[in-house]
Amino acid sequence: MIDRDWARAFARDWIEAWNSHDMERILSHYSDDFQMSSPLVVERMNRSDGVLQGKESIRAYWEPSLKGDPPLAFELIDLLVGIDSITLYYRNVGKRVVAETLIFDGDGLVTRGMSQWAVGLD
Repeated sequence: MIDRDWARAFARDWIEAWNSHDMERILSHYSDDFQMSSPLVVERMNRSDGVLQGKESIRAYWEPSLKGDPPLAFELIDLLVGIDSITLYYRNVGKRVVAETLIFDGDGLVTRGMSQWAVGLD
């Protein structure tokens, strides 16, 4: 089980890393073979599976976001803790709510991440 205090510290550092726009600081949270899936991978990379593997391919995907206008900024809303995972609820630069589930290895590095984007309730 992930320690709640560790999870809170990780979540704050993760948000601060993204808001700093420092790619190396962001990537320091992830293992080298990290895998991510996101609806935005489908939209931006035209990959129907929505999956990217490895820091270098993910770096190439994330870099344009760090140079966006308006600048990327995340606001942490809440945090859920699991056995080997956490889910961060946050608002992105467009104020859209995002849930990011991160799965950790034994060294506290993220091995897999899954983003879910709010669609709104009608």
